[in-house]
Amino acid sequence: MAGVGDRLLAPFTGLLHRLLDRIDRGLEAGTVDASLPDGKRRILGGRAAGPIAIVEIKSWRALARLAMGGSAGWYIAWSLGEWRSPDPVPLFDLFMRNRIPLGEAARAQGLMRLLRRAWHRMRSNHREGARRNIEYHYDLGNDFYSLWLDPGMTYSSALFEEPISGPISPGQSLESAQHRKLQAMLDRSGTRPGDTILEIGCGWGSFAEIAAEQGRKVHGITLSKEQKAAVEARMARDGLGGVTVSLTDYRDVTGIYDAVVSIEMVEAVGQEYWPDYLATIARSLKPGGRAAIQLISIDDAIFETYASNVDFIQRFVFPGGLLISETRFRAIAEASGLSWCDPVRFGQHYAETLLRWRENFDAAVAASKLPPEFDRHFVDLWRYYLMYCEGGFRGGGIDVVQVTLVRGD
Repeated sequence: MAGVGDRLLAPFTGLLHRLLDRIDRGLEAGTVDASLPDGKRRILGGRAAGPIAIVEIKSWRALARLAMGGSAGWYIAWSLGEWRSPDPVPLFDLFMRNRIPLGEAARAQGLMRLLRRAWHRMRSNHREGARRNIEYHYDLGNDFYSLWLDPGMTYSSALFEEPISGPISPGQSLESAQHRKLQAMLDRSGTRPGDTILEIGCGWGSFAEIAAEQGRKVHGITLSKEQKAAVEARMARDGLGGVTVSLTDYRDVTGIYDAVVSIEMVEAVGQEYWPDYLATIARSLKPGGRAAIQLISIDDAIFETYASNVDFIQRFVFPGGLLISETRFRAIAEASGLSWCDPVRFGQHYAETLLRWRENFDAAVAASKLPPEFDRHFVDLWRYYLMYCEGGFRGGGIDVVQVTLVRGD
């Protein structure tokens, strides 16, 4: 991979080695076994037990992109073949596991950081922007998602049988684990047959289906035309008349419901709109009503740094997205008159879910089942996305939480 770019970077290799020194100092657990463009090998970390990542850096440009562009730059380098690994998941795990001592070693800096923040602000989740951002991610087509999600088309973390923090048996099906998660959310709602549920972000209808089968009346809202059509077809196919779905922004919801359910939708809201989202829940619930929320959180200790940057997912996969600071989000919920009850965290179950999705995705690619408009670049991007997220959950800096919000009487 050595070429003009590497020759231009030759005077700066000392700076790039200092970046490696900084990463080395920040790896308090685990090891990176790195081979460098000059043929040398460096062991980074190795001071305490943890994942072992093997990385071949083919070009100095990879480190330059990491230094300037953070995780988004590191992805660009990977897509261009400037670095490779037999398994990138341990590397992503290591960076998240060592998130505190690493500091900003893998985040965009300088002008690049400012430019990406300006770009991100243009993808804000006001009404028009939210619809555009949702369409960018979810309207890739139902045929695409059906190839690698479980048969119920649930695009959120599954909940496996094993203890929340324990190892997960590969023999347990993803479909059964997704059903368990959906049932847990229905149970949290505290509803009975005949009660009404507002589902904010209804996906492809898997929760609505389970709830309707058990006698609840569900109004699902989405901004994705593809998802709305899929939900309507699904309910018609199954003869479930208790479900309605509309293209509605959560801020425009009217009416009072016995309960609210929202499964991994709030990550698409953005921090400036968290108060609007929680105000919608509060005003939509009857007195004493419950909202069952499943959300993806990020360690409060790194939230400010994370939120002031633009990471790989925000840049390439989900514009406008932002993980949740649980402390900040809870404070807004309580200020809105919603009690924060019974949080349950199961991040390792999300890591397993992502692994199962990637296995399904790889099988679909190998069988040439993807729609023809999705080229190799798209396939590589989504495979990287699934590995990146899996590593984040395995490293513990991001988590998935189910919580019940209860409106006061």
